[in-house]
Amino acid sequence: KNLAIAIARQGGIGMIHKNMSIADQADQVRAVKRSEAGMIIDPVTLHPEARIADALDLMKKYSIGGIPITDKRGKLVGILTNRDLRFENDRNRLVRDLMTKKNLVTAPLGTTLEQARDILQQRKIEKLPVVDDEYKLVGLITYKDIMKGVNFPSACKDSFGRLVVGAAVGVTPDVEDRVKALAAVGVDVICVDTAHGHSRGVLEEVKKLKLKFPQLQIIGGNVATGAGAKALVDAGVDGVKVGV
Repeated sequence: KNLAIAIARQGGIGMIHKNMSIADQADQVRAVKRSEAGMIIDPVTLHPEARIADALDLMKKYSIGGIPITDKRGKLVGILTNRDLRFENDRNRLVRDLMTKKNLVTAPLGTTLEQARDILQQRKIEKLPVVDDEYKLVGLITYKDIMKGVNFPSACKDSFGRLVVGAAVGVTPDVEDRVKALAAVGVDVICVDTAHGHSRGVLEEVKKLKLKFPQLQIIGGNVATGAGAKALVDAGVDGVKVGV
């Protein structure tokens, strides 16, 4: 994931390899997508009844410094940051006991990054929850992400301002389950990566995936002939991986 993040920040796209479990590969993709964004549209959240240990584990897993706290309806009720946890040693205390819940600084849906930066600077905070008219959490803007946009102006990003990332899959019995999990965490492109892409199994798998996941771009390979490249294109790929 670290290499994929570095590549995307320089304007390219990294591919997460397939030699791991479905859950692990999805976590790798999720980590890249969460590494920076204009607005995080699916921020990590916790309920007030969660333990401090849960918050610390999530902060470590996703390398984040704060977590919005929401109720069962998704309404924002607080935020827990490193500042709240700085002098707390009891991992079994509840989030509700330590979270900041008064005078929460929020922004309405539609707030621009420029407006968000002004709010963050004026209020001297690092995280700005975005809420709808019912005060439900719909996103999170962080000062760190805004500064990453300044420091890496050539970064390759999707329409939500997240870094782009791809993932490789093989022609295996669980390939549809793998692609489904990867799509769920926002992967930008799938590469059906095999030693011999010009084969019936690969071509049929590409057709199936394009039908089942029409929103996903798919790369097929490997091929080393014109006939192989044409066969993949005819099967519906968006890109061809050349070379054996």
